[in-house]
Amino acid sequence: MARKKDAEMDVEQADEETSAEPRVYELAFHLDPELSESDAKKAYDGIRSVITENGTLVAEGEPEKIQLAYTVSRTETAGRRDFDASFFSWIAYEANGEGHDAILTAARAEKRIFRFLDVKTTKEAAKHSAEMQELRKQAPEAQQEEVSDATLDAAIEEATV
Repeated sequence: MARKKDAEMDVEQADEETSAEPRVYELAFHLDPELSESDAKKAYDGIRSVITENGTLVAEGEPEKIQLAYTVSRTETAGRRDFDASFFSWIAYEANGEGHDAILTAARAEKRIFRFLDVKTTKEAAKHSAEMQELRKQAPEAQQEEVSDATLDAAIEEATV
């Protein structure tokens, strides 16, 4: 019995030591698409300020309106609400256990966030994500040409000959 209590105390001490060490996390979240761009930015800035108060900012992706791959439903006071789009954003940060808990509490309390995910990551992975986002912004949109049915038929006929 004494050994079991000693083992439990070792686990608790290890948890306390681990929570004192800073780790890198990425918080990705979806904001209500009915917000104006300025309101989405304000909500993002609110979460960002909680992160900077409780940890160190590593990388970030500001809110960008996107179509969702599938409908996300949430039950609210007024009833069920479905989301097909969102202002998507992410922030990578470094925090200890106490800071991490404060950040998650703030994300849960922010009513304009309808879904979020917080995962452990590395500084390198977070910085790479930021670089990739910048490259996507700089890349020109792929231009699609409209092709007539006659042109398509001629190309198919030529390919089969």
